[in-house]
Amino acid sequence: MLNDGRSDEYLLHRSASPSILKRLWTIRGRRLLFATCACLAVASVSGLLLMVLWTNQSKFQVASDQKSLHLEVETSKPKVDKWGPLSVLRGPATESLWDNLRNDTKYISTWPSAGWTNDVMTYANMIYLARITDRVPVLPPFVPLHIGGDAGSIPFGDVFNTTRLGQAIGIPVVEWRDVKRPGSHILDEIGCWDVWQPTQYEEQQPRGSRVTEQLNLDISYTRAPDWIKLIPEEVNDKHTTFWALASLAFPDVRDAELVPPRPSDQHQVTLPPNLHFLCFDYLYYVCAQKPFEYSLDYSPAWRYSAQHMRWADSLDQLADKYIRKALGVADGTPTPLYIAIHIRHHDFSDWCEEVPLKDCFAPLSAYARRVREIQEELRSKKGLDVKHVIMTSDEVDPAWWADVMKLGWKYPDHSKTEEEYGRWYSVLIDAVIQSGGIGFIGTDRSTMSEMAMRRSQSWHDGVTRTVKWGYIGADDD
Repeated sequence: MLNDGRSDEYLLHRSASPSILKRLWTIRGRRLLFATCACLAVASVSGLLLMVLWTNQSKFQVASDQKSLHLEVETSKPKVDKWGPLSVLRGPATESLWDNLRNDTKYISTWPSAGWTNDVMTYANMIYLARITDRVPVLPPFVPLHIGGDAGSIPFGDVFNTTRLGQAIGIPVVEWRDVKRPGSHILDEIGCWDVWQPTQYEEQQPRGSRVTEQLNLDISYTRAPDWIKLIPEEVNDKHTTFWALASLAFPDVRDAELVPPRPSDQHQVTLPPNLHFLCFDYLYYVCAQKPFEYSLDYSPAWRYSAQHMRWADSLDQLADKYIRKALGVADGTPTPLYIAIHIRHHDFSDWCEEVPLKDCFAPLSAYARRVREIQEELRSKKGLDVKHVIMTSDEVDPAWWADVMKLGWKYPDHSKTEEEYGRWYSVLIDAVIQSGGIGFIGTDRSTMSEMAMRRSQSWHDGVTRTVKWGYIGADDD
């Protein structure tokens, strides 16, 4: 720059020739064009980058918003217990059975119609059938056939832990009170299989049950085919088999064996067995290979069903109080190991016929001998010195109980049980006590003893014996 403020370029322009000026403008134009293009390129790339960044940020923001919304929706949903009734039902109990069944789930049920332990076996059989037919078992309450009609029914879940059972067998277990509201006035019509008549040649109708009235069901029964009977032409045996009944749960066999249904008692409707909600009139006499096989080691009903039917927590805790009181255990100390005994008399007297009861029933000395055997086996095989013995029995003779006390054995005090807990609880508490023994001695031909024996073996690796009876010296062998 010169002193007068003019640039060298200006001065050159004023003094240069036209040809030189043309060349200078050409060079300058090219430089300007190049610079302009470069600026435009940079601007385009920058704009593109900004657009990409903005798009990705928008996408990220949308994804974040969607994730937040999903989490918000998931959080707001009520959590459904995988093993609870709501996992296999539409919702809480409804007035009608049909309003609460899911279309993607199949169910199975049956009815109680015997003493409590036999009904436990009936329900265990049904649960095993549920497993092999891919169905959800729906369990009715127990009815007081042997306890007394005025005792009322008791829900299955008040006796057994349904959540633990479902977890063990891999299928949620529900009760009728979960499906249909107790006391509902809606009469539900349903078709069920009658397995009683084809296995009982002298029967002219399905096996009845008091519980179907409580559930307000109007049942149309279809007689099952004669081939379900385990031993054809055997009048004295009532058994069918699990897979014979299971086949009736599938369309091909079911449709091939349909006969005209029996009209229902109330509405006189005729309905074939329902495949969505499968039901049978009575499932006590069911086996895999031979009659009355619960005591056998292979029994599928025991292995895959009954052994997983653990006591409800409240019942378990209540029975423990009775055990501790009977044994005189101080508070804060563990409940000691014990040997449990179950002696069944009462209705077994009918089986004695002409034999006097004192000769028919096994004497206490027979049980004392078995106690000593178990104590010795526990010492030799497990290193356990078990001295406590708890007696449970339906015997009411005070003199007999006095002899029990002379042996140093204890028994649960049921003097206030019915008053405080109801008529069901003497039997239920005794059953829990029997199952809790590290050793157990039962009465031959008693299903209550049979189930207690299996529970002791399965749950505690218990040592067990069964005492025979019916004549003098029956258990001497």
